[in-house]
Amino acid sequence: MTTKVYVNLPVRDLSRSVEFFGRLGFVIDPDVSDERRAGVVLNEDAYVMLLDAEHFATRTSKRVTDPRTHAQAIFSLSAESRERVDEIVRAALDAGGTPAADPIADGPLYAWSFEDPDGHLWEVAHMPVQDARPDAEPDAGPDA
Repeated sequence: MTTKVYVNLPVRDLSRSVEFFGRLGFVIDPDVSDERRAGVVLNEDAYVMLLDAEHFATRTSKRVTDPRTHAQAIFSLSAESRERVDEIVRAALDAGGTPAADPIADGPLYAWSFEDPDGHLWEVAHMPVQDARPDAEPDAGPDA
């Protein structure tokens, strides 16, 4: 069985956050969504669960920080090309996100980051890497 990953994020306006991620091309899974949460499907094994901030606070005994003023994590997504990195980040900016940093070109790595409307940090990156599975073929890179 594959382990699924669910990253839970507090949001101030659930409907605005659902619209934002929808404009980036992500699908919301209605089976794990209701008036307090929405499941953004990254792939069949990874979701971002957008939780209404009040509901999120019931899931922890720790103080919930404001992502507009405190960085707690940077959520990174892979993209199949540098062009796709730019497309995703431009879509995020057009949908109400804000730039978090200038694009990075460091050897084979190309990345660009933005903040979603709640201030969570997102990085979209392209870096051709070899699959870690023993039977995987080497990655020839984007120019192969």
